Amino acid sequence: LKKHVSEQAKRSASMLEVRPDSPEELCSRIYFDPCAYQCLENCGAVTLTVVRRGGDISHTVAVDYKTEDGSANAGADYEFSEGTLVFKAGETQRDITVGIIDDDIFEEDEHFFVRLGKVRVTRLEDTLEPNTAPAYPKAFIVSPLVATVTILDDDHAGIFTFETDVLRVSESVGMMEVKVLRTSGARGTVIVPFRTIEGTAKGGGEDFEDTYGELEFKNDETLKRAQIKIIDDEEYGKNKNFFIELMEPRMVNMSSQKALLLAHQDDTNRKLTIEEEEAKRIAEMGKPILGVHPKLEVIIEESYEFKSTVDKLIKKTNLALVVGTHSWRDQFMEAITVSAGDEEDEDTGEERLPSCFDYVMHFLTVFWKVLFACVPPTEYCNGWACFVTSILIIGILTAVIGDLASHFGCTIGLKDSVTAVVFVALGTSVPDTFASKVAATQDYYADASIGNVTGSNAVNVFLGIGLAWSVAAIYWAYQGKEFHVEAGTLAFSVTLFTIFAFVSVSILLYRRRPHIGGELGG
Repeated sequence: LKKHVSEQAKRSASMLEVRPDSPEELCSRIYFDPCAYQCLENCGAVTLTVVRRGGDISHTVAVDYKTEDGSANAGADYEFSEGTLVFKAGETQRDITVGIIDDDIFEEDEHFFVRLGKVRVTRLEDTLEPNTAPAYPKAFIVSPLVATVTILDDDHAGIFTFETDVLRVSESVGMMEVKVLRTSGARGTVIVPFRTIEGTAKGGGEDFEDTYGELEFKNDETLKRAQIKIIDDEEYGKNKNFFIELMEPRMVNMSSQKALLLAHQDDTNRKLTIEEEEAKRIAEMGKPILGVHPKLEVIIEESYEFKSTVDKLIKKTNLALVVGTHSWRDQFMEAITVSAGDEEDEDTGEERLPSCFDYVMHFLTVFWKVLFACVPPTEYCNGWACFVTSILIIGILTAVIGDLASHFGCTIGLKDSVTAVVFVALGTSVPDTFASKVAATQDYYADASIGNVTGSNAVNVFLGIGLAWSVAAIYWAYQGKEFHVEAGTLAFSVTLFTIFAFVSVSILLYRRRPHIGGELGG
């Protein structure tokens, strides 16, 4: 209590102002500016500023100063300092430097005082003499004449915590790193154990590798990273979690004084003195502790690349869902709308905008788009209305193309057999070629790339010709007559098709040799 009363008295005295009855404009005022200072315990020294304001600064002024204990003690927390500051002619500011003593024992913040004392004034030609000789003093001390220096302790071992309480990672990250922060002090070497705890995500190599380890923070080290291995099992829509927990940190390489203070807690036989109890309390406050986020929840999500790939495959394979329509309105809106196709921008992954080429192709094909928009939607009659109407329109278009090719051949003097093989077959086979190309790149075994061509020709021959001939044969048989078809160039067309079929299959078989590497399939 006496110590507390003494400190209060010193603080009250600092607010008093020595103001003699004299012309103020002729006197220099000397005081601390500022009057409150803070410094870390490891700063080495603190500098205080004393200023001279007003009056005639052509005089030399000397002022005494002295440090005084507060809660900080000279010789233990700071270096005692006493001396005289001399303001030479023209000088308005001088500094006082006080040494700060550093240790590695945690303490509460402490303070001490620096007080200005006696002032002496002299002219340039005179020696220093007391300022009582003139009729009025040429300099005097005003408030604040006492400066307070607070020493901030930096010996806390630290508070250890994660950056946040929830972290989301992709399952394709491989080895994930988690930051562990050390705040509110970084003195000494501290070991922080950590471990993983299962949640909906399972350890043992199923979703992540079980991990138990220790992070060693050296002196003044404030950041460490814990590594956990995440298993990529390519699970679509994955959303599982597990936890990483920090356990109680412990100090190593502590000073013998601090170790002695902390060791007393295990000695229950000896009663501690009041000073030892206070020292023990402060030492306990400086021990490393866990912060606000000692447990981190890690949520494992599916890989963005894997999810994007699966979504694209679903979009391309489920054509019935993508192409299927619900009404004629949807079909006509799609027919008259310029589309950029199903491809996405490689850089952003977003649907790309139509290009100039897309607009040109749209205006060239808009007639056919509108024509086929007349086909009934796929939901009508379970798709049979769409199928039958499509076959009829394709048959009509094939007949028109055949007649146009025949007239074109007649105009330029080509036989029907040549026209059929060159123009008609070209018009009907080019779409099959593009369909086979798509099948060869997207189908794993590329079976559809061959089946599409052979199937298309089989439909053309067996259905296109066979159905028509069957109807004609039934009709003439009902009339009691026979149906005769001139063979014409049928043998030539079939022979030509057979030859090219064998050549194509032979090339495909040869390309499959390992040294060529021409195996089809996406």
